[in-house]
Amino acid sequence: MIGKLLAEGHKILEEKGTLNMKRGSETGIVQKITRDYLDVLMFETRIIDSVKAATEVKLFGQTFDTPVMTGALSSLSGICSDPMVKIARGVLAAGAVMFVGIGEEAELREITATGVKAVKIVKPYKDNERIFEKISQAEACGAFAVGMDITSSFGVKIGESVVRPGLMSPKTLEDIRGYVQSTKLPFILKGVLSVQDAEKALEAGVSAIVVSHHGGATLDYAVPTLKVLPGIVKVVGGRIPVLVDGGMTRGTDVFKALALGADGVLAGYAVMAGLAAGGAEGVENIIKGITEELRRVMSLTGSSDLSKISSDVIWR
Repeated sequence: MIGKLLAEGHKILEEKGTLNMKRGSETGIVQKITRDYLDVLMFETRIIDSVKAATEVKLFGQTFDTPVMTGALSSLSGICSDPMVKIARGVLAAGAVMFVGIGEEAELREITATGVKAVKIVKPYKDNERIFEKISQAEACGAFAVGMDITSSFGVKIGESVVRPGLMSPKTLEDIRGYVQSTKLPFILKGVLSVQDAEKALEAGVSAIVVSHHGGATLDYAVPTLKVLPGIVKVVGGRIPVLVDGGMTRGTDVFKALALGADGVLAGYAVMAGLAAGGAEGVENIIKGITEELRRVMSLTGSSDLSKISSDVIWR
């Protein structure tokens, strides 16, 4: 359903040079490792007595049409004008949640003014006051939730170059607890890639976590997110939502993540491709298309709603 749109978007992104930021650190192998792991996961069918599946998901007390959310995107002006607002409009039309990356307060106000439920993700800046300022801005702009991307604590590395060296710094458990307690908004910790960090996130009192390796742009040979996901889900034990990202572009990818225990999936590249190919409408069509593919897989595996998806249907 969305193959042509993804291909068209990919071609445009390639022509504009936007894909250079997706190379990852050093060897750039992480994306291949992640895709290869996704591709060894297969499904059995459970068709007898199956019904057309429902894809609605609840997050922080609100219901959305799909568990497919956007990645925490930013710096997309090379794709089109007003890219974040166009993404917001597409996400709103698709009944989804939008994650927002680096950007100024004015941009966040424009995003939330569309009516979309936006999650503002703050970088782990060395300047602690800047972090609290960004959290306050998220509240003032009417964000749905706020959070931090701890993956960037030692800077983002693209190829051999570290982007913005010295701007970020690692955070302690007490630091994160302080950010959580500073806001009335749900606080999401993005960049959890181990059971140990998941346990510390719970201890800090976060409202949700995102299992992520930042597209391989921080650590070469980072473990695929879906490989580490089941262990993290087991430790969390349903106390908070567990979201995940990592190269997922089709409904089959999303189903695999949900079957392994995720409550939702963040899609970055696919949304960028939709934006490049069709603006706000392209974003809407990408999210709805992935969701329809997900619905079909769910229906063919006897999964009538998200709560009925089981890891038992996964074969390796």
